[in-house]
Amino acid sequence: MQSVCAVLLALAAAALSSADSDAHRPRHDSNLEIYKRLFETKRKDQLNALKNLVELNDINQQYKIIDIMLKGLFKVLEDSRQVLIAANMQPDDPFPMDDKIKEAYSHVVENTAFFGDVALRFPRIVHHYYDRNPDWGGLLRWGLNFCNQTGVFTGGAHQHVLTLMSQELGIIEKAPDFTNPYRTERDDVLHTAEAFQKILREEEKRRRKEEKRKEIRKGPRISRSRTEL
Repeated sequence: MQSVCAVLLALAAAALSSADSDAHRPRHDSNLEIYKRLFETKRKDQLNALKNLVELNDINQQYKIIDIMLKGLFKVLEDSRQVLIAANMQPDDPFPMDDKIKEAYSHVVENTAFFGDVALRFPRIVHHYYDRNPDWGGLLRWGLNFCNQTGVFTGGAHQHVLTLMSQELGIIEKAPDFTNPYRTERDDVLHTAEAFQKILREEEKRRRKEEKRKEIRKGPRISRSRTEL
C-alpha cells in the first residue's frame, strides 16, 4: 500500500507542477527559451513518475491510481484554461511574465503532455475513462490546440507524443502506418479479458459503496440534549 501511495504522490507532483504562428511572438523570445529548458526537466520528472506506475505491474492498483490522477489532471486543465481565457492569453503571445498566467500556461502545456504519456502507455484504461467523458474530449482538444501554437512542442519528441496520442484517442485520423509504440499484447488481451472486466465491475461497485457511505455521513445526526432539572 505504501508503494501505491508513493506512486500516486509522484504522479500528482508530475502532473501539477506543429503549427507555430509568429504573428504575436517576437522573433526571439528569451523567456520562452528559458521555459523550454525548464519544460525538458519537468518532462524527465513526469516520465520517471510514470515509469514507477508501469513497474507497479498491478492492473487493479493502476486503474485506481489513473482514475484519481486523471480527475485531478483535467480539473487543473480546466482551471488553467479559465485563467488564460480571462487574461486573453493567446498561445502565440510572448511568454507570460505574470505569475498567475505563467502558472496556468505551464499547467496546460505540462498536463497535456503528461496525459499523452499516460494515454499511450495505458491505452485501455484511459479509453475506459476518456471515451465516457465528452467534457474531457473538448478540453483536451483545446489543450492540444494551445500547445501546438506555443512553440514549446515544435519539432522533437514531445510533438510526436501529442501526435501519437491524438491518433490513439481518435482526435485526428490515424495514419495508415500508425502504431502505438507503447501498446503491448497484454493491452489487447486486457480489453476483452474477463479479468479486466471483473476489475472494472469491482471498481464501480467499490465506488458506489463509497458514495453511499459519504451520503450516510452527511445525513442528519441526533444531537445529545441536556435535561435541565
